[in-house]
Amino acid sequence: MKLLLTIIRDSDNEQVSQALVGAGIRVTRIASTGGFMRRGSTTLLIGIDSEKVDDAISIIKGNLSPVSDPGSNRATLFLIDVEHFSQV
Repeated sequence: MKLLLTIIRDSDNEQVSQALVGAGIRVTRIASTGGFMRRGSTTLLIGIDSEKVDDAISIIKGNLSPVSDPGSNRATLFLIDVEHFSQV
Protein backbone atom coordinates (compact mmCIF):
# COMPACT_ATOMS: atom_id res chain seq x y z
CA MET A 1 0.00 0.00 0.00
CA LYS A 2 1.18 3.50 -0.87
CA LEU A 3 0.04 7.04 -0.19
CA LEU A 4 0.30 9.23 -3.28
CA LEU A 5 0.30 12.82 -2.04
CA THR A 6 -0.28 15.10 -5.02
CA ILE A 7 -0.30 18.90 -5.07
CA ILE A 8 -1.94 20.41 -8.15
CA ARG A 9 -3.28 23.79 -9.22
CA ASP A 10 -6.91 24.49 -8.32
CA SER A 11 -7.72 24.84 -12.00
CA ASP A 12 -6.76 21.17 -12.56
CA ASN A 13 -8.57 19.85 -9.50
CA GLU A 14 -11.89 18.81 -11.03
CA GLN A 15 -10.44 17.24 -14.20
CA VAL A 16 -7.79 15.21 -12.35
CA SER A 17 -10.12 14.14 -9.53
CA GLN A 18 -12.88 13.03 -11.90
CA ALA A 19 -10.41 11.05 -14.04
CA LEU A 20 -9.06 9.24 -10.98
CA VAL A 21 -12.51 8.46 -9.61
CA GLY A 22 -13.60 7.30 -13.08
CA ALA A 23 -10.72 4.82 -13.02
CA GLY A 24 -11.86 3.49 -9.64
CA ILE A 25 -9.20 5.32 -7.63
CA ARG A 26 -10.53 6.97 -4.47
CA VAL A 27 -9.35 10.50 -3.74
CA THR A 28 -9.54 12.85 -0.77
CA ARG A 29 -9.18 16.52 -1.75
CA ILE A 30 -7.87 19.23 0.55
CA ALA A 31 -7.70 22.93 -0.36
CA SER A 32 -4.18 24.27 0.16
CA THR A 33 -2.10 27.34 -0.61
CA GLY A 34 1.56 27.68 -1.39
CA GLY A 35 4.23 28.52 -3.88
CA PHE A 36 5.78 31.79 -4.95
CA MET A 37 2.57 33.64 -5.83
CA ARG A 38 0.48 31.95 -3.12
CA ARG A 39 -1.75 30.51 -5.81
CA GLY A 40 -4.60 28.25 -4.80
CA SER A 41 -3.69 24.59 -4.78
CA THR A 42 -5.41 21.33 -4.11
CA THR A 43 -3.73 18.47 -2.29
CA LEU A 44 -4.96 15.03 -3.27
CA LEU A 45 -4.53 12.16 -0.82
CA ILE A 46 -4.66 8.87 -2.68
CA GLY A 47 -4.31 5.57 -0.83
CA ILE A 48 -3.48 3.01 -3.50
CA ASP A 49 -2.18 -0.51 -3.99
CA SER A 50 1.46 -0.57 -5.10
CA GLU A 51 0.69 -2.13 -8.48
CA LYS A 52 -1.71 0.71 -9.40
CA VAL A 53 0.67 3.60 -8.65
CA ASP A 54 1.94 3.94 -12.23
CA ASP A 55 -1.64 4.01 -13.55
CA ALA A 56 -2.59 6.76 -11.10
CA ILE A 57 0.45 8.86 -12.01
CA SER A 58 -0.35 8.47 -15.72
CA ILE A 59 -3.93 9.59 -15.12
CA ILE A 60 -2.73 12.62 -13.16
CA LYS A 61 -0.19 13.61 -15.84
CA GLY A 62 -2.72 13.11 -18.63
CA ASN A 63 -5.31 15.38 -17.03
CA LEU A 64 -3.19 18.40 -16.10
CA SER A 65 -3.49 21.58 -18.14
CA PRO A 66 -0.41 22.76 -20.05
CA VAL A 67 2.15 24.91 -18.25
CA SER A 68 1.59 28.61 -18.95
CA ASP A 69 4.73 29.93 -17.24
CA PRO A 70 8.09 28.53 -18.37
CA GLY A 71 9.87 26.84 -15.50
CA SER A 72 6.71 26.26 -13.45
CA ASN A 73 5.53 22.85 -12.33
CA ARG A 74 2.17 21.35 -13.15
CA ALA A 75 2.12 19.12 -10.08
CA THR A 76 4.24 17.82 -7.22
CA LEU A 77 3.88 14.16 -6.26
CA PHE A 78 5.14 12.36 -3.18
CA LEU A 79 4.97 8.58 -2.94
CA ILE A 80 4.99 7.32 0.65
CA ASP A 81 5.12 3.71 1.84
CA VAL A 82 2.22 2.84 4.15
CA GLU A 83 3.04 0.15 6.66
CA HIS A 84 -0.47 -0.07 8.07
CA PHE A 85 -3.85 1.58 7.72
CA SER A 86 -7.30 0.92 9.13
CA GLN A 87 -10.78 2.19 8.53
CA VAL A 88 -13.19 2.60 11.44
